[in-house]
Amino acid sequence: MRCFPRSAFGQTVFLIGLLLLINQLVSYLSVAFYVIKPTTQQINHLIAKQIKVVFIDVGHQQSVLSNELTERFREATGIEVYTEQQALQQGLAEASYYGYFSDLMSRELGGAAEVRVAQGETYAFWVRPPQAPHYWVKVPLTGLDETDFSPLTFYLLMIGVLSVGGGWLFARQLNRPLKSLQQAALQVGGGEFPPPLPEHKGSTEIIAVTKAFNYMARGIRQLEQDRALLMAGVSHDLRTPLTRIRLASEMMQEPDNWIREGIINDIEDMNAIIDQFIDYLRHHKEEPGQKENLNTLVRELVQAEHLQQRHIATLLADNLPDVMLRRIAIKRLLNNLLENALRYSDGDIEITTGYERNRKRIYLQIRDHGPGIPENQMKAMFEPFTQGDIARGSGGSGLGLAIIKKIVDMHHGDITLHNHAYGGLVVTVYLPVR
Repeated sequence: MRCFPRSAFGQTVFLIGLLLLINQLVSYLSVAFYVIKPTTQQINHLIAKQIKVVFIDVGHQQSVLSNELTERFREATGIEVYTEQQALQQGLAEASYYGYFSDLMSRELGGAAEVRVAQGETYAFWVRPPQAPHYWVKVPLTGLDETDFSPLTFYLLMIGVLSVGGGWLFARQLNRPLKSLQQAALQVGGGEFPPPLPEHKGSTEIIAVTKAFNYMARGIRQLEQDRALLMAGVSHDLRTPLTRIRLASEMMQEPDNWIREGIINDIEDMNAIIDQFIDYLRHHKEEPGQKENLNTLVRELVQAEHLQQRHIATLLADNLPDVMLRRIAIKRLLNNLLENALRYSDGDIEITTGYERNRKRIYLQIRDHGPGIPENQMKAMFEPFTQGDIARGSGGSGLGLAIIKKIVDMHHGDITLHNHAYGGLVVTVYLPVR
């Protein structure tokens, strides 16, 4: 059911409004059946008795009332009797016919009666009795006013406004800690660690959930710190023997140069793998964000890579807006992407930037002319220690794209892979403008 709200706030207000509507309908029906209906029946009964008094001396053969009798009755009760023509002159034409009152009056008077009600400055019942079908009896109803029911309408309206307003305030107060909890959970999911949430706001259930969340966030923070400390210690302990091995290899004799070069290459590969581990565990969120133009960072990277003796073609958009970026993290992302393209291809590298105005995001696209990656492996390429080297060579730790994905997620962006129709892999990074 699409019209039913999905949020707890909307559901609460909807429920209160629905219950209020049902309550008002029941109230109206109760007033109609237990107040208005008995009252109208009583009024109709009293009017019928007065009409019977008017015609108490009128026989079936007498069709004309004496002026003396009608005048005396008018002075005593205010009830007036008119002929058809006189009644039309006195306002009968403006009166409305009421079938409900006509049926009630017919049963009271024992014949076919017609009732009309005039609603002007004063209320009046016009009755054509069966005892004298050529006459109309005008019974004034003093004390009734057209605005008499306005206090009831105003009361019900105010009850509705106050109920919906109170429900809105209640739901808003209830959902405020939930909103804070949602934002904090998104931050923790993105690798950030916000300060602990207040544990005294909201209902007891919300407070219990907040305490559990704070406990979980502290545990995750501690795990991250332990992991970083462990990796820093392992990398330090590994670099020390690697350094000794390299020094020892430098002292090898000239005939063993081929062994020395192999050892040095292995040591450099191991150092590069250790650096990738440290990059993966590094918290770039400690770096403050600043307004940057992505084209500037791309130009700096291309300028630094000219030593590769490879042609890097750039197609940079002129209308690229500045966005909030962590400069060092984005430069590491660009460097990893370009290193992958250079490592796994021999042809030119193409770098493109652009701005999608309707989706409020910029994009960076790097294309190589290598063998690409099988379609069934692309989703797994962003997982740590996953390599697409079956098609694209070998070597590395399998952390390159995982580091890139982590930096993209930190900027609330997105990254996609696809094979170009004419060969090569295309990596596209999207970054939101806001």
